[in-house]
Amino acid sequence: MTAPLTPPPPPHDQSSHQAWQAPPPAGTAEAEYGQDGPGMKTELRQAAVIVLAVAVSGVLLGLLWLWLAPHVPLVGDESTKGWAVYLKDTEGEQAAGVDGTFTLLALAFGAVSAAVVFLWQRRGGVPLVVALGIGGVLGSLLAWRLGVWLGPEQDVIAHAKAVGKGVTFSAPLKLGAKGALLAWSLSALLVHLGLMALFGPRDPEPPYEHGPYAAPPA
Repeated sequence: MTAPLTPPPPPHDQSSHQAWQAPPPAGTAEAEYGQDGPGMKTELRQAAVIVLAVAVSGVLLGLLWLWLAPHVPLVGDESTKGWAVYLKDTEGEQAAGVDGTFTLLALAFGAVSAAVVFLWQRRGGVPLVVALGIGGVLGSLLAWRLGVWLGPEQDVIAHAKAVGKGVTFSAPLKLGAKGALLAWSLSALLVHLGLMALFGPRDPEPPYEHGPYAAPPA
């Protein structure tokens, strides 16, 4: 009489061993926040810091705009009807250059702010992206108003009277294309999106699963 065939023993359960993983290295984002990222309070706190820092950097944008923007030459003339102010160069493109200078500077500031935020956080997230957008708009508004305030006299008639008849003076700093106020935010969002696509964290690959256990041939 032969012994009845018995099914082979089931494979050793390694789930307990596979479940254990080494802790992430110290100093990494995963070690600090966990795999799911920081909590909502931490994200909102970081977003507030980004909004404030980006907005305050608008002071530098305003100063650079005031320094680099071309001056629009005006000239005053006195007649029996009073003072009148005219463009000295009617075919000049200085006014367009003022808007272009602001736009180019805002695009550069947006790219730099996005790069700095990416190097600081190395991740995305709705609060962070919204903070870049809001901070860019606030920084642009601050730069615009600061440049106008520090620029040439706003009252061109009074300025013409002060310098005298026929003397050339600079027009007030003016931003004709108000859409330039969005250049900073758009640049920051696009650059941050590109950096995330190229260098952002990747989703982990699914673990390899073994096929069903096959009994050896008899």
